[in-house]
Amino acid sequence: MAGVGSSGGGGGGDTEMGGWTGLLHSSTKILEQAAPTPHFPPLQRNLDQLKALSTKLKAKTVRAEAPSQSLSATRLLAREGINAEQLARDLKSFELKTTFEDVFPSEATSVEEYLQQLHEVAIVSSIQEAQKDNLRSFNNYMMQVLEDDWQKEKRDFLQSLSLFSTLSKRNINISTSGLARPALMPPSTSSPQASSGLPSAGIMPIPNKTIIENKSSVYAGVVRDLNDARGRSLPFNPATAFRAAYESLSVDAVGTKSVTMQKMWHLIQALVGEGLTHRNVSRKMSLVIGARRHLEWGHEKYIIETINSHPALAALGGSVGNLQKIRAFMRVRLRDQGVLDFDATDLRRQPPVDTTWQQIYFCLRTGYYDEARQVALSSRAAHNFAPLLADWISTNGAVSQETALAASEECDKMLRMGDRPGRPGFDRKKLLLYAIICGCRRQIERLLKDLPTIFNTIEDFLWFKLSALREHNNASSNVLNEGLVPYTLDDLQSYLNKFEPSYYTKSGKDPLIYPYVLFLSIQLLPAILYLSKEVGEEGYHVDAVHISIALADHGVLPDGVGSGQKIGVMDACAEAASIIRQYGSMYLRNGNIDLALQYYAQAAAAMGGGEVSWIGQGNADQQRQRSLMLKQLLTEILLREGGIQLLLGPSGMGEEGGLKKYMMDWRSRQQFLLEASHRCQEAGLYDKAVEIHKRVGSFAMALQIINKCLSDAVCAMAHNRLDGESQATALIHSGNEILETARYSSEARLFPSLTLAQVECQFLSCSNLF
Repeated sequence: MAGVGSSGGGGGGDTEMGGWTGLLHSSTKILEQAAPTPHFPPLQRNLDQLKALSTKLKAKTVRAEAPSQSLSATRLLAREGINAEQLARDLKSFELKTTFEDVFPSEATSVEEYLQQLHEVAIVSSIQEAQKDNLRSFNNYMMQVLEDDWQKEKRDFLQSLSLFSTLSKRNINISTSGLARPALMPPSTSSPQASSGLPSAGIMPIPNKTIIENKSSVYAGVVRDLNDARGRSLPFNPATAFRAAYESLSVDAVGTKSVTMQKMWHLIQALVGEGLTHRNVSRKMSLVIGARRHLEWGHEKYIIETINSHPALAALGGSVGNLQKIRAFMRVRLRDQGVLDFDATDLRRQPPVDTTWQQIYFCLRTGYYDEARQVALSSRAAHNFAPLLADWISTNGAVSQETALAASEECDKMLRMGDRPGRPGFDRKKLLLYAIICGCRRQIERLLKDLPTIFNTIEDFLWFKLSALREHNNASSNVLNEGLVPYTLDDLQSYLNKFEPSYYTKSGKDPLIYPYVLFLSIQLLPAILYLSKEVGEEGYHVDAVHISIALADHGVLPDGVGSGQKIGVMDACAEAASIIRQYGSMYLRNGNIDLALQYYAQAAAAMGGGEVSWIGQGNADQQRQRSLMLKQLLTEILLREGGIQLLLGPSGMGEEGGLKKYMMDWRSRQQFLLEASHRCQEAGLYDKAVEIHKRVGSFAMALQIINKCLSDAVCAMAHNRLDGESQATALIHSGNEILETARYSSEARLFPSLTLAQVECQFLSCSNLF
């Protein structure tokens, strides 16, 4: 073994291969020379066995080298009769758990004190949780507001780009001398047509123009007529006029879309109820009734088209009554059911099909209320239903408590019976009619759940919902006590808003269906905002602007915000005013200040509540908001080239111009013009400031501006500027004209600090230098 160890030691270091080979030969010779002894029998091991034995030997060596602390601990545990290995295994699965006392240490000596301690801890925990919830809600709200503002800015930017590219361009020469230098130029004259109120050629429809340009032209003519009528306190129906203007374009004559803009305009006209009055009905319910009337009008068109498509089957003949139309339609609709009761001649044969409930339903669905009441009174099956129907018709759906309870009981009976197989499906119409009369949310939701396919179209579905909904007010408290919770407009809006816009528009194939549904559910502002984002070849954003004008004129926008809608920092009127103003600013940038004035006036009227703002019948806050916006927008017009002639006319303070239409009071016009002149003077538009002061009669202030400009001209000549002398000559001429006019004018007024004579002396002293 010493030889082996020596050889091993000689081969250390770099572990040369030759050393290992010599060691192998030496071991082989020793093995051959060794004789077997009885005490040590020979053993043979292969490499795997040697590896296993060496690993075992190494493990024993490691245990032998364990620290003394571990050995001492093991001996201590052994003396106490504890198995160290078992203890190690138990500690691996050991888990510490807190107790109730660890979390809430008891420092009290009585039950009352202990409960008080628990109460205080619970309150502190609740406050901390509430603070976390408030912080999270605040962050979510602020993020939503930022997103809404960003979306609005994005929409406004895209709308401005699209409208800027579609409005007709005009070659105009805008003079900027007032901005470049303080020289006062003689006022230019404009054509009388600028403020005559007559439609110019720029707004007449031209066949070669695009759809957007034609829409803009015909709509602008209506806006001009609307402003003229409101300024003279004449009646005007904007929705009817806009609809007629759109129909004159004939852009929807051929198409495959189910909802067109022509249909949309009819809906807007029905919503505002132009030419109709609903007594004892709130403004919101008046909108609901208008939406329902529109759907009934659409169903009447569908009935007539069906009859005309099947003249032989309908067998209308020479009858033109409403009930005869309904029965002709039912002959086509129920042609597979057999002989109908109103066509039966021999009752001894097979009993005809009873169509009582079908007739009543289709009469109501088409808006033939008198005919529906007539059928109910003449039928034995609907004898008990007739008084309920009469109450619903006479009150526009706001039935009495007794009527609602009676209809509710009948609904409950039919819902318990169910739709049994083999029974004719006409009883479904009876169930719908009683559900409409009772207007109970629970029964309406149960009906739709049990009969999900009862409606063929979304128009039928919305008509049923609009007919059944009630206005939730104090008058319905007695019904609520009976367990009849009414189906309200908020319920309908919440249900419709569960679905994405793509669900209604069929992924964009029919884009007007979604805003159509929004308008039908009295979500007016969301519908307008959706249309304003539709910037394309169809020009729906242009329609959105003029729909806003029609709705704002009637003052119904605050009632059409929608359920759960977030408008941001502006209310419905301000949002509509912003859309109208932005559209008018496109005309202003193109130089058409006449049309810009028309839309600016409508933007201010929308802010003030519509038609009532023109005659001062709105509330104080609305009038204040309208006045502020109107002054701002009119000043913007006034600062443009030709703005003074457009607003003030050839002379005076607007008596012969467009300003009198929007500011009827003389003192209001005077105050507005004085403020506008200060704006012009601050902007360096001295020629406009002087012209406005001359119109108001403040000749002293006009001459004071001349003096300032003349002093600047003297400084220019002192610095050898070439234009100084020409400017001075023009200013002296203008100053002399002002002095001449002031001497013979009865409207001359004093300057706040200097009299006209003092200002005249300053002017003469400066002019003598030349």
